[in-house]
Order: sequence, then structure tokens, then C-alpha cells
Amino acid sequence: MAKADTPMMVQYHEIKKQYPDAFVFYRLGDFYELFEDDAVLGAKILELTLTARNKNSDNPVPMAGIPHHAARNYIDILVDQGYKVAIVEQMEDPATAKGMVKRDVVQLITPGTKMTDGIGGERENNYLAAVIPSDKTFSLAYIDLSTGELKTTNIARLPEVLDELDSLEVKEVVLLKDNGIEPQIQLIDKIGKRGIVVSYTVQQSPSATISFLTQSLLDTDQKSVTELLLNYIFDTQRRSLDHIVPATSYARLSFLKFDHNTRVNLDLVENSRTKKKAGSLLGLIDATKTAMGGRLLKQWLLKPLRDHHDITQRLDTIAAFQEQFFTRGALQDHLKSVYDLERLAARAAMGTMNARELIQLKRSLSAVPGIKSTLSELPHENVLHQIADELDTMLDLSGLIEEAIVDDPPVSVREGDIIRDGFDEKIDTYRQVLHDNQQWLGELESKERIATGINSLKIGYNKNFGYFIEVTKSNIAKLEEGRYERRQTLTNAERFVTPELKEHERLIIEAQAKRTEREYELFVTIRERVKTNITRLQKLAGQIARLDVLASLADIADNQHFVRPTFVTNDDTVRIEKGRHPVVEALLPNGDFVANDVYLDKQTTIQLITGPNMAGKSTYMRELALIVILAQMGSFVPADKAELPIFDQIFTRIGASDDLATGQSTFMVEMAEANYALQEATHHSLILFDELGRGTATYDGMALAQAIIEYLDQHVHAKTLFSTHYHELTVLAHQYPNIENVHVGAAEDENGELHFLHQIQAGPADKSYGIHVAALAGLPDGLIQNAEHILSRLEHQQPIDLDMQNNVSKPDANEMSDQTALFVVKDIDQSTQAILDQLAKIDINNLTPIQALNQLAELKQMEK
Repeated sequence: MAKADTPMMVQYHEIKKQYPDAFVFYRLGDFYELFEDDAVLGAKILELTLTARNKNSDNPVPMAGIPHHAARNYIDILVDQGYKVAIVEQMEDPATAKGMVKRDVVQLITPGTKMTDGIGGERENNYLAAVIPSDKTFSLAYIDLSTGELKTTNIARLPEVLDELDSLEVKEVVLLKDNGIEPQIQLIDKIGKRGIVVSYTVQQSPSATISFLTQSLLDTDQKSVTELLLNYIFDTQRRSLDHIVPATSYARLSFLKFDHNTRVNLDLVENSRTKKKAGSLLGLIDATKTAMGGRLLKQWLLKPLRDHHDITQRLDTIAAFQEQFFTRGALQDHLKSVYDLERLAARAAMGTMNARELIQLKRSLSAVPGIKSTLSELPHENVLHQIADELDTMLDLSGLIEEAIVDDPPVSVREGDIIRDGFDEKIDTYRQVLHDNQQWLGELESKERIATGINSLKIGYNKNFGYFIEVTKSNIAKLEEGRYERRQTLTNAERFVTPELKEHERLIIEAQAKRTEREYELFVTIRERVKTNITRLQKLAGQIARLDVLASLADIADNQHFVRPTFVTNDDTVRIEKGRHPVVEALLPNGDFVANDVYLDKQTTIQLITGPNMAGKSTYMRELALIVILAQMGSFVPADKAELPIFDQIFTRIGASDDLATGQSTFMVEMAEANYALQEATHHSLILFDELGRGTATYDGMALAQAIIEYLDQHVHAKTLFSTHYHELTVLAHQYPNIENVHVGAAEDENGELHFLHQIQAGPADKSYGIHVAALAGLPDGLIQNAEHILSRLEHQQPIDLDMQNNVSKPDANEMSDQTALFVVKDIDQSTQAILDQLAKIDINNLTPIQALNQLAELKQMEK
């Protein structure tokens, strides 16, 4: 620490030492100040003016300031970029403090503890997770601080931990400090590459509150990781968090399981190309009216059910909503008035709820009697009537707010004008005093105008000088000497006071202060009343959100012509009639989408799908997966009929992607994902493999594809759709009874032009049509003709001349290798041969992208 440090900077350094990885927002009057490195980096990120403290000293301290009333926007910018912000406030009144004003951190805001809000954020959860690895397993807990949701589980392996963090879109992970075991080291490396903020804390003895929140957890590891997470929350937030619900345990295999790649491949929550919600399954089916419903729908979509009873309950409610169209419409009209009850309850618990949010709560609760009445009009045996019986209208709380709070209160809760007239006798008395004094001021102004003969004389108020009598300078001469006491001189006027005016000013200020103090006191009392009803509010919020989601899914079923699926629990038959890809269908003109049947009986586990690119193979595969996910989340599905088993997992490998960060090529990623499915899938799983083996040499790829198909048939027995361009593989259907050939239809007209039928038909495709697709893409006619010539030669196993126009002679049969060469080149010079020799030495399957670039550079240098 520098010797020249002032007491304030000594205090700052002590706080900064406790939070070295956070921006310290240090309160000075009406500003938060950043110092030293925080100021330099903060000024750059937040576009602030960088100045300095003690500018004329040998070591000026960099400094940047932020107005305290605008701090939230700046904090959000920093936190959204992965930084932490420690808020330092004055802990005592500067006017009465002796020496240096005491300051301390009142809250640490981090990516995982930020209260998600604003446009777009209200329908998203913001999860903070904690993970404790051991030699055998990982325990994980997560919380959304803005809603109080708290859950925990055990996960066997690191890749599954990472996948759960991806699925939850976790922004921050809390780890045990000084835990140097290998699994944690690997975890830190992996989550760091994902851009997730890592925080550390120590395990402490649980407080009474933490013990209460974890009392239902029977698993020791789950209890430990939840305690770790809660300790971090209470240490960083330093305020009441009574809205946190007791922790619940879950098992990942209680839900239909699929990994991050499947979520991306199927465009479940965002379009993989645009990264937007529009163009995703969630974007299509989200017709919810409340923020709570939007969040719950996303949770259901990412964690479909496996329990038949629970699925049936959801389907029954959707069916009831479908049958009661007018009831559904009336319900949704009421839902439009419901604000985010979960987050309003959280703000009440944390003491951040303002009066306007109390009005939002009142309006939300005021909609509940209408919801209850609408559903109660149905017959008693109707499931919707039964739901209505369970709704708590909370008339006591909404009535209190209606009676106490004005309809349009100010944002600030400390400046008065919040409490209604007639609610509190003291406030009414203070208001009467203020009214009487205002009337008295008006009478004084009239009296003084008459007495002085100055019609422009007026009585005004300034917060710095209080009440005054103002006379323009042109009228000063009319004043009787000594009538008033001069208070302030302006350019064009003079301001005065009198003893009588001073006394009334005292009475007014005293009444105003007592009124605002009393109003704030009553407001806090009402907010505390909300806080004592948090459990009721959270239960009601869950019921409203569930109704919202199920009514939304009934809307989608009607508008998109979805049907109720049925489940065969003692069989694994898949029978879908006229199945559709709902997102693709929504993008096409009405009636243009070609529906397809899917039938996989007990004997048929694998479909080999052949046919040209762009004909619809991937769409056919994806639509089956989407129908399964929708069905198991308890939704109706896009088909004329759907009969399904309950699947445990879905695995997909669709499209080409690599992982440059870890040096894995497209083919390596393809093989890794295939291996994951082969190792993890059971006979209750669904597997979608698209063009496996295309990332390597033809015979390598074909051999691997066949071996994978045979392994699936002989060992895994999962329902599998396997799309391929290797037509040679279609013979497997004749060798193995559980494999079936299907293809996507295509036809050529009399001009040789290709037309896709988008229809799945029995049997293998007659050819690939790859050159036709290239022609559709607009490749030059000469190139297409040459490709057709080459294809013809290859199909007849004839070698291809590189220079046919020059009639280069064909090689003798004795010169050909066992595998017919595609290209024959004669008269190769020495430098070219050296390049070819170097190429032959390269093992392309084990090259990282960087190594490939280096090899290419070497070859380029040899060419020169």
C-alpha cells in the first residue's frame, strides 16, 4: 500500500482486497466511484470519462464516476460481459459520522445472481449452479435467485455435468475452494472454455435457514452441494431471501434425456442458424400470456417426462381446454392482466419491491377471482373445475393493497404520495396541515399584493432557500423600508422572508417530513405483509403458469392441427400417420408440406433412408424426434395419428460440425457423437444418424457406417433412423430382419429435370441424384456434363483421363492398382512427385486444424 494513501483510499484498498475479481462501486455522495485498474477498464467498457484523484501528485489515482441513480444500467453491462460488481455503500450518516464514514459491501452482483428483467429477459431463467466433484460422481445444485427455484441432482460423468449446465444455460458455477482433485481441474478447464464464470467459496456449517432449505434432501452429496450454493448466495447478497423454496432432488433419467447437440440439431429453443427464438420449436409453440408461463413452457420442452401418469394429466387438461374453446379464451383474457408473480414475490422478500410493483401484484391477484369463476362454471367432473377449486384468490392481500396504495404511485418509495387518503389518520392530518398552509400561503400572497401595491409579487419555494416572497427589481422602490428580510438576490428580482413566513415554512417542512416518513413506514409494513404470504404467492404462481402453458398448447393444437398422442407402455411400436415437421410446415404456404408416415414395429428397429440431398431425409428424421419430444412433454403432436412408446433418450448426429477449440475435426466429432450414442443408448432410446462416415475416405466411411448399423442391430436395439448416401448398405436389409429400407421419392421429367416428391417410400433409392442437385445449385453446364461423364466411367469401373481432349493414352491394365484409380496422370516431374510423396505421408484423420494449416503451408512452399 502506498504511503500517501488517504484514509478513504485505505478503506477502498481494504474492501478491494476482499473482492479482487470484482469491480468495486464505491459510494461517494451521489456517485459510485471506480478507482485504479477498475477505473481504467471500466471507463473503456462503459465509455466513461477517465479522470484522476490528486491530479497534481506524483502518483495520481485513476478514477471514473457513475451517478447512483443510473448505476443499474452500468452494472448490467458489466455483468452481461461476465464481470462481477461489488456495491459499496455508506453504512452511517455522513452528517453524524466521526472521522471516516463507515462503508461496506452490501451486495455482490454476478452473472449468476443478476435479477433477469427487461425486454426478453422476463421469459428466461438465470441459473447459478454449484458443483462438487468426487472420485465417483458429481453433485450439482442450481438456483434462479429471481424466482427462488432450487434443485439438485447427482451426475455420473463430467460430459453429462457439462451438458446439464448447457441445458440450464448457466452463467456462473460455484466450486469448492482449494479442492485440487483431478475431476475439479478438468471441470474448471471445460467450463472456462464455455465462457461460464467460475467462483469459489468454502464449505461452512449450515445456518438455520440453510438447514431448513435442505432438510428434505436425503442424499449426503446433494445436501453438501446445495449448502455450498446457498452459502455463496447468502454471502454475496447480504439481504433477506425468504422467497427461496426448499430444495428438491431430481434424477436426470426421470426425464427424456438428450444432449446439447440434439437441442441444437432439432432447433428446440433457438434457430441454430440465426440464434433467435423465431424459427425454433419453442418459438412456434409459445402462445403463453405470462412471463411465468413462458419460462415453464421452456422447462417442459427441455425436460420432457417419462412417467405415463404425469404425461396423461397434462394431455387431459389440454383436451379439456380444446373442448371448452370459450372458457379457454376467457381464461387467457384474464391471464393478460397477470404480471410475474414469482419475481414480484422475490422482490418483496429481498426488500426491493416498490409501490408500482405492489400495484402490479394487486392487478395480478385481482385477475384470479375471474379465472376461478371462469373454470368453476364447468361441470364438477371436468378437470378444469377441479383446478379452479385449488386456486387461492388471496383477496385479503389484494384488498389491502387496493385500500392502501394509490393507483399510480411514484417510483420512489421515500418521497410520499403513495398512501391513499382515508387509509391512515396521521397521514390525513399531515395532509390537512399541508393543505391549510398552502391555502394560508395563497392568502398571504393576496394580502401582500394589496398592502404593497405590487400585483406581480409572488410567493414561491426553492429547496435550497425554502419559501420566499419575490419582487421584481422594477418594483423594489414601492416596498416600505424594513417590511421584509432580504434572503436572495437574482438578476431581475429580489427574494425576501418574514418571521411569519419562516414559521409556516417550519410547519410545512415538518408536516411534509412526517407525512413522507409515515407513508414509507406504512409502505414497508404492507410489503412485509406480502413477504409473509410468499408461500401462498409462489403456489398460486405455479398454478397460473401451468394453466397458461396448457391453454397455450391447446391453442397450438387447434391452430396447427395437432392431435393427442397415445402411448404403448408394453410395446415399442412407433406408428405415426401423416407426421409433420411443425416448424418447417409453418414456414411453407398452407398445404405445401408433404406429410409422412413412420412405422417401426417390434421387429423393425432400424430404417435405412436413402435418396437425394434436399429431398427431405433430415426433415423426416427430425420430425419424428420433435413428435416424440412434444408427446412426452405432454403436448399434442403434428400428425393425423401418433402411437408411441415412452423413450428414455434421444441421440442425434445431423449435419457437419467441428470443435476447433479442442482440435477435433468434423469427422472426429462425428465419431465421438456416434460413440456416445452407441455407449449410452438402450432399447428404449431413439437414434437419428445422418450420413455417418462421409467425413473420411469412401471405403473407410462405408465400412464404419456398416459396422455401426450392425452394432446397433445386434447390441443396442434402439429405434434408429439412419440416413445414408452409401447405396451399397441397402443390402443389409436383406441380411438382417430388423433393418428396413426406405427412400425419399424423386422423379425426372422428360427433360431430365429432377423433382423432389418429399415422400417416404418403401425400398432403397435407385440412385443418389447428386449431380442433379449440383445442377439445381447452378454449377456450370460444362462442369455438370463432365461430372456425368466421370460418373458413367466410374459406374463401369473405367479409369478417367485427366486430359481427354488431348487423347492421353489409357494405362495398361498391368499398371493399375487393385483399386481402380479415379485419375491417371503421366509424365510427373520431380517436384510434383516430391509433393505427392509428402502428401502420402500425412495422416489426415489425426491432424488438428492448426497442424493441417502448417502442412498446407509446407506444401505451398515446395510448390514454389
